[in-house]
Amino acid sequence: MRIVYSKFLPFKGFRAINLFGIVFARSEQPTLDARIINHEQIHTRQIIETVVVFFYVWYIVEWLIRWAIYKDRDKAYRNIGFEREAFCNDNNPDYLKTRKRFEFVSYIITKR
Repeated sequence: MRIVYSKFLPFKGFRAINLFGIVFARSEQPTLDARIINHEQIHTRQIIETVVVFFYVWYIVEWLIRWAIYKDRDKAYRNIGFEREAFCNDNNPDYLKTRKRFEFVSYIITKR
């Protein structure tokens, strides 16, 4: 996985963003730790499974729906199925070795 440090991406308040399997990190932030790298690797797997374009369409649509539900942008972000899977498993360095395909769907459907 390639990591690019930038002044512009991601937006302030975020440490990293995964765009098409390339992770952009804020240049003024410290080097990404193993947890964040694992989090972004989980997103890379999700991106591949959803044939890239569908990941971003699904991500934005789900965020908009959850924003309407929660009336809070951060809470909406943290409840996107893709993010829930990544946050729940980013401390497990072996997660991607045992992860089932399309596992993120279970994080959309159920409350874990």
